[in-house]
Amino acid sequence: MVLSTSSVFPESTASAFALARQLGYDGIELMVGTDSVSADVDQVADLSAYHEVPVLAVHAPTLLLTQRTWGIDPWEKLERSAMAANRLGAGVVVVHPPFRWQRGYAQDFTTGVRRLAQSTGIRFAVENMYPWRGPGGGELRAYAPSWDCAQLDCDHLTLDLSHAATARLSSLELVRDWGERLAHVHLTDGTHSSADEHLLPGDGDQDPSAVLAELVKTGYRGQIVLEVGTRGMSRTERRDALASCLAFARQGLNREGQG
Repeated sequence: MVLSTSSVFPESTASAFALARQLGYDGIELMVGTDSVSADVDQVADLSAYHEVPVLAVHAPTLLLTQRTWGIDPWEKLERSAMAANRLGAGVVVVHPPFRWQRGYAQDFTTGVRRLAQSTGIRFAVENMYPWRGPGGGELRAYAPSWDCAQLDCDHLTLDLSHAATARLSSLELVRDWGERLAHVHLTDGTHSSADEHLLPGDGDQDPSAVLAELVKTGYRGQIVLEVGTRGMSRTERRDALASCLAFARQGLNREGQG
């Protein structure tokens, strides 16, 4: 079971490594851009060695809030993410679909991602997103060609349970529909609201217990990463929540150390 550094925000990347070691997580998914350390591969490598916690995945800085992290060219971001993954020993880079205004990037996205995967040996897993909705409930076209990664010609996909909830989809059905294309899972939860909530597993309506059971049933061998929002918690509350989530996941997977 892997801990995303975003799960400790607003605490630091360094805090994520410390908590992962204390709580017994198997590794870290590095969310690049949450703080300055996260974008400094040498410092991340030092943290990984010091805490003896491996970096197992890198989340490329392709969010709205990280638009200027590692430059403004989206291909440069993906290339640097692959370089970071190789430097840190991670096998997966998580990337979002292109935004609508990134026209050239969007046009060549699927072939470019496949080309990068082949040249770097890193698995690029494209994450499911959700439609943006205006005040009246209408959908705003934010991603191109689609927010739905399953509609793209991508070899590997990341399932985020909170994003599925925001898109008003069932994560369990997505696991079944995607089959072998499912390569990476962000364990969290959400409700069918317009907000991307990243609730603790069990606090929403995505039935993460059933999702974990289905992953076991299908012989899923990819990583499972806890990516939850703990911003309003105290440090003690955050630690307890992350410990509880780890126990929840391992109970659902029915064996220690899965994912």
